[in-house]
Amino acid sequence: MPHIAVARLWFEGNSFSPTPTDAAALRSREWVAGPEALAAYAGTATELGGLARFLAARPDWRATILRCTSAQPGGPLTAEAFAGWLAEVEQGLRAGGPWDGVYLSLHGACVAEGVPAADLAIVRRIRALVGATPLVASFDFHGNMAPELATLLDGASVYRTYPHLDMDATALRALALLERRLSGQRLHGAIAKMPRVLHSFHMRSAEGPMAEVWAEAAALEDGVVLEAAPFGGFSWGDTPYAGPSGMAWATDPIAAQRAAQAVLDAIAARLPRFAVTLPTPQAALATALAGPPGLVALLDPADNPLSGGTADTPGMLRALIESTPGVPTVFAFLHDPAGVATAASLGLGGAGRFALGGHTTADFGPPVEVDALVERLTEGRFTNEGPMERGAPVDLGATAVLRIGGWLRVILTSRKEAAVDPAFFALHGIDLGATRLLANKAKNHFRAAFAGRCAAIVECDCPGPAALDLAALPFREVPPDWLRPV
Repeated sequence: MPHIAVARLWFEGNSFSPTPTDAAALRSREWVAGPEALAAYAGTATELGGLARFLAARPDWRATILRCTSAQPGGPLTAEAFAGWLAEVEQGLRAGGPWDGVYLSLHGACVAEGVPAADLAIVRRIRALVGATPLVASFDFHGNMAPELATLLDGASVYRTYPHLDMDATALRALALLERRLSGQRLHGAIAKMPRVLHSFHMRSAEGPMAEVWAEAAALEDGVVLEAAPFGGFSWGDTPYAGPSGMAWATDPIAAQRAAQAVLDAIAARLPRFAVTLPTPQAALATALAGPPGLVALLDPADNPLSGGTADTPGMLRALIESTPGVPTVFAFLHDPAGVATAASLGLGGAGRFALGGHTTADFGPPVEVDALVERLTEGRFTNEGPMERGAPVDLGATAVLRIGGWLRVILTSRKEAAVDPAFFALHGIDLGATRLLANKAKNHFRAAFAGRCAAIVECDCPGPAALDLAALPFREVPPDWLRPV
């Protein structure tokens, strides 16, 4: 009966976000261990959901679930939060066992205070602790991957969809590699790196250049090469391993190296097609409103929470209010616990003056002053409809919906969770069928549930922690030449 240990730290760090991510942020989103972890996530489109499926099909396997946690992308993990998670997992590995294998659910772009390559630090520590025990991991497509990871792990898999709809399938692939290793088959890994940082706007798996790269990678899997896939990298992670890469696992080391390089070559061959230009908020708003009848979306990727944004920058909201399009409009969203508390004190139907946005930092503009009516108050809990993270619970903390000028609704939340699921809007009483303009702090993940619901989706360039101009950011670990536009 194989006995495996499982641990998870899924976090994408934006080195330029003004707010560090602390232990409370981890605990508020996902903080599980033991049998209840599998019970809570069984049937969900998550890594732990994939683990539950894997174990259900193998009743002779036993898994001990050590600390599993995640947080929305944001500023670097505090040193305390990172060290606390790692210490708990190390203690669990020492106290339990003996282990036949270990599975880690990681991100690949984790950044912690003083640890710019946190995933590598984790794998080094776990490898040193478990010795020759087989060790595998799963990663997000946006991982900034150190080539050394391929020498420390016995197998790994990465999301093959963007938006990420295959988290559970990725866990199943990683665990299948662990199963091969436990059967006595040695696997060899390779990671090939590109000295360049690319934006992910044109990296969706449904169409475009990265979809072609995924297809070429899949064609490399031939029985010798068991896993071949690209990583797009995470643009705002200041780490020596920033940028795209190709990863492969094979029964032959030369085959793994060739496949990893072939994946990277496929990215390099398409570099010009990853170039990005975005209009101003005013120009993007005009384009969106000129779109076909139905729901149109105006996206602000520079403050996208899933890129480490604060959900607090005021640029797009200011452009909306100054333009006053007059059509039924929803603004999603602002992370504003104080604003929610003010709305709650006014009560349903109460009116008051609000300063919206610009509270975390004034670097991206001052707050927008508005008079608003409190239209709705909620406890902020819902379950994702999916397809992304289908079935996973979400807790926004207390929330409020403000009505401004008869045409604009603004959603305020106490916790920062991206508005990329239809259930987010249903919670707030938003009828998207009666909405013309949906202004959202989002980017590609929004498309998973909304591409089919929107007549048009238009992105704009606003000031924010995940802004388009990488060369303007104070990178320390990444050479300036890596940041040049394609």
